[in-house]
Amino acid sequence: MIWRQVKVLLILPGSVLVLAPALILWVTSNTDAAARYIGPADPGFWVGVICGAIGLGIAIWTVCLFVELGDGTPAPWDPPQQLVLQGPYRHVRNPMISGIFMMLLAESLILNAWSIAIWLGVFFLVNALYIPRKEEKALEARFGETYLRYKANVPRWLPNPFPWNPDDTGDNA
Repeated sequence: MIWRQVKVLLILPGSVLVLAPALILWVTSNTDAAARYIGPADPGFWVGVICGAIGLGIAIWTVCLFVELGDGTPAPWDPPQQLVLQGPYRHVRNPMISGIFMMLLAESLILNAWSIAIWLGVFFLVNALYIPRKEEKALEARFGETYLRYKANVPRWLPNPFPWNPDDTGDNA
């Protein structure tokens, strides 16, 4: 069971948060775009630490929910068998990706690396294209009316401060 989550974390966020940024930093190391660590004396460092902590917390929480309530993982090869509609999923449809965005923002701030900020933008664009075209279509096919109702009531990217309750009859749709 533990290996199931570890494998997903190493492959998915590991490649986005560690492998790609390490490659970017290596490629840009002897250029004007090289990272310049700012250190704790700079307020940007602390903004990065806060963003990173929030992102990490969200990512861990969502993976745990997928395993505990969804009987699966975030990986396409081991998707959840149940639609998860609790925790941060009541506020935003893609909190796991939002957590990754926050951690990439943290990396770019702490390392003062525009190249990582550009990677964040590329990663966002890829997800902005993939999620509505592929992932949401697959979820509609797997979970039918339940997912359509969820999709109509919970925003994709920007969290709604008021959590959606799937048991309420006053849907926004």
